[in-house]
Amino acid sequence: MKDELFAPSGWLRSYYYGRAVFSIAWIIAAILFADNRTVVSVLLIIYPAWDALANFADARASGGLAANRSQTLNVVTSTIMTIIVIIAVMRDMHAVLAVFGVWAILSGLLQLYTGIRRMRLYGAQWAMILSGAQSTLAGGFMIKQSIEAVPPSILDIAPYAGFGAFYFLVSAVWLTVAAFRGLPRKLEQARSKVD
Repeated sequence: MKDELFAPSGWLRSYYYGRAVFSIAWIIAAILFADNRTVVSVLLIIYPAWDALANFADARASGGLAANRSQTLNVVTSTIMTIIVIIAVMRDMHAVLAVFGVWAILSGLLQLYTGIRRMRLYGAQWAMILSGAQSTLAGGFMIKQSIEAVPPSILDIAPYAGFGAFYFLVSAVWLTVAAFRGLPRKLEQARSKVD
């Protein structure tokens, strides 16, 4: 009974915690291996690829790809950007940062839309809405950095991942607290339906 009551929001909590953990691990790896070109290249490719996979899993668990068009578009966008990042990595970090900037804008707008749409269903989406808006702004900043003379590095992308981790963690905690607060009322409603 409990699993039925909390299946959608339970998935969302787990999803947000998973996204936060991945981003934190990615940042740690980026800091530790910032001077290792091979590892940096792999990390840069993994980031949008993970986003595509995560959005695909979320859309599937939340009613399917057809019912979640913004996430489906995010899957397509992140997959295309993964391929473009592979090409950009072979060129230089200026190109990589520009690609990440464009991707941050597109995925940010799609995340913003998803957050607004989910607000009615689950509540506690304000952090995701802020994250989408900030991602869009960060994308513009990365594009600006990509045309400057100073050579960028993976550490210029790490703060973007850091803010993403923060917002995912806030959303997960917020949904966890909301679930615990609503648990007695929902269980009472479920018991009354059974009786």
